[in-house]
Amino acid sequence: MIAKIHSAIPYGFEGRLIEVEGDMNRGLPAFNIVGMANKTVSESKERVRSAIVNSEFCFPDKKVTISLAPAGLPKDGAYLDLPIALSVLVLSGQLLQSDVRDKLFIGELSLNGEIRPVKGIINIIEAAKEAGYHEAYVPEKNLAQATLIANQDIAIYGVETLESLYLALKGQCGLNMAHTALIGQKKPLERTKGPFLDYIRGQELAKRAMTIAIAGHHNILISGPPGAGKTLLAKAAANLLPDLTPTEMIDLTKLYSIAGLSTDEIVVERPFRAPHHTASPISIIGGGPGAGPGEVSLAHRGILFLDEIPEFPRAVLEALRQPLEDKSITISRANHKAMYPADLMLIATMNPCPCGYLGDPTHECNCTEIQIQNYQRKLSGPLFDRIDLNVTVDRVDNEDLRRTPSGKSTEHNVVKNTITEAIRRQRERFERDGIYNSSLSSFQVSQMLKMDSSAEALLAQASEKLSLSARAYFKTIKVARTIADLDGTDLILAKHLAEALTFRRR
Repeated sequence: MIAKIHSAIPYGFEGRLIEVEGDMNRGLPAFNIVGMANKTVSESKERVRSAIVNSEFCFPDKKVTISLAPAGLPKDGAYLDLPIALSVLVLSGQLLQSDVRDKLFIGELSLNGEIRPVKGIINIIEAAKEAGYHEAYVPEKNLAQATLIANQDIAIYGVETLESLYLALKGQCGLNMAHTALIGQKKPLERTKGPFLDYIRGQELAKRAMTIAIAGHHNILISGPPGAGKTLLAKAAANLLPDLTPTEMIDLTKLYSIAGLSTDEIVVERPFRAPHHTASPISIIGGGPGAGPGEVSLAHRGILFLDEIPEFPRAVLEALRQPLEDKSITISRANHKAMYPADLMLIATMNPCPCGYLGDPTHECNCTEIQIQNYQRKLSGPLFDRIDLNVTVDRVDNEDLRRTPSGKSTEHNVVKNTITEAIRRQRERFERDGIYNSSLSSFQVSQMLKMDSSAEALLAQASEKLSLSARAYFKTIKVARTIADLDGTDLILAKHLAEALTFRRR
């Protein structure tokens, strides 16, 4: 007799179907798992045996072989504990094959038969829907995330224990079921704590640049002496981001579930990722065991903040070039390949030199010319070319520092409303959520973004004098389009282009 249980595992940003086949023969008692299973999957033998016995079922005293098909697909994690246990129950006659036919099962087993949550549940349910399954049984704690993609095509049930699943399959009890109404009820928590723009003294040009960057999802570099408010400005930007759309909520929850950062909750806020400068290339780009997502993907639809960017290793910075351009990242390993989204907004800060006081009228710079050049060269030309706005901040006057903040967020709210309106205009123009001016290709810029004649003449003149690269040329137009959206105009004017050009200086 052969038992067949259907399951799935996450594979990169997608899911792959797995067929768990079981066979039982006479011979010395044994329990074997084959099919390119790593150590975690192989160890499921002990978890499954204990879970079956402690749930008051009988474990067969025969030779049991479990095959995980397709055999050539690497399998990692404890996703297949539950289907392996069900396969054993079918082989031993405690369940019928008809009880589990055309159903998909997923879950990790504890030794007492409880079913624990797993990573990447959205990938698994998406794979089940595409394959035409109409019933899926997932851990109870994964049910909230599974609800995001539940619809009338597939019924998703939450399971707490092996025993309760057995009774449900036999029609003796019911299970909680996912409902699609949940996604519309999920709202981001209202931010009542700062930092807000009102807390930042002076730096009006930097605030303007940050407003443009957030409105169009542009990359921005802020340079200046220590204590000028660069980090505070970046943190205030997190409070200016728009609310997530339902599609973005699904993508982020999917990513954070794959990374193991959230298996029982829905992500309702845009990410603000701020890795330390000692982070490795793998932690930033992704990879490691299972080729999981890195910081560039975890910052998808949000902000990746690199404080003191020259302090990061050169290899890390150069690895950012491709995802910043393509809005996605492909992780390739010997036996694994995965592609993750990376549509992020980069906010970077830096000092003008290692000591931070180059050009400061009140502090003397102690750096040599070689030290200054080596420090500034950490940010290569190709990487700088991918930054849309570059703004320099100066030391704040003592008069501004003595000014007591009002404790309100009046300026912050006005700026956020302006950003929200500019984003609304972009959504209407592109007829899609999650598409910003910065997302357009050079062809789309030529087709969709219109300038008046004076703006075209100014761009032609500036392009020649500033020796703009093709990438910088189109980025300038996209920034100018965002400025026009903030102004509420449909045409890019010369004043919009002139302001965009002021942020191209290095």
